Amino acid sequence: MSDEYRDIINLPHHVSSKRPQMSMLDRAAQFSPFAALTGYDDAIHETARLTNDKVDLSEEEKETLDRKQQILLERLGEHPALTVTYFIPDAKKSGGAYVTKSGSLKKIDGFERWMMLTDGTKIPLDDVADIESELFRDMF
Repeated sequence: MSDEYRDIINLPHHVSSKRPQMSMLDRAAQFSPFAALTGYDDAIHETARLTNDKVDLSEEEKETLDRKQQILLERLGEHPALTVTYFIPDAKKSGGAYVTKSGSLKKIDGFERWMMLTDGTKIPLDDVADIESELFRDMF
C-alpha cells in the first residue's frame, strides 16, 4: 500500500449528521447499468432480424398449385393430410417468412381464397408456395 494514505486508512468512515445513510440497495443502484437511449437495443435487434421477399411463382407453378387445390377440393370430405408451405408477411417491415405447416385439410374457400386446416389454421391461397400430399405422389 502507498505511504500517502497510511495516516487515514484506519480512521472511521464519516457519517453525516444532516443526511440519512443510504441503504445498500440504493448504493448498488448508483452503479447499475442503464439504457441511455430508450428502445435502442430493440431497434438494433429489429434491424438485424432478417426477412425474405415473397417469391413470384411462374405460370407453370401456379397451374400446378391450382391442379393440386382442385384434387384436394374433390377429396375434401376425407380431410386429406397435407403439408403446405406459405408466406407470412412481416408486421413490422417489408418481406416476411416462409412457413411449412402439416395437418389435415378442413375447408377451401375459393371465393375468399383461403384454406383451413383441422387445427384452425387459416392460410391465404395467394400466399401458398407449395402443397405436398400423398394424393399427389404419382401425379407431380
